[in-house]
Amino acid sequence: MNIGNAVRKRILELCYERNITINKLSTMSGVTQSTINNIVSGRNNSTMMSTIKKLCDGLDISISEFFSSEVFENLEQEIK
Repeated sequence: MNIGNAVRKRILELCYERNITINKLSTMSGVTQSTINNIVSGRNNSTMMSTIKKLCDGLDISISEFFSSEVFENLEQEIK
């Protein structure tokens, strides 16, 4: 799995755990729904850290909590 897919999966995981929609996450975080949709659909594979930070703020978690998930273990090599 690459980092883009891992971020996508983690966002969806967090929404599922909290029983919220992408629209609700958008409202909570101030990140546009189209941006979140682009991330979770795979159209955006290079999410900015500032966007991830806003999502974390909206979810009331730290960046380290965001990245402390099994989805980020064993990521494939990005440089080929």
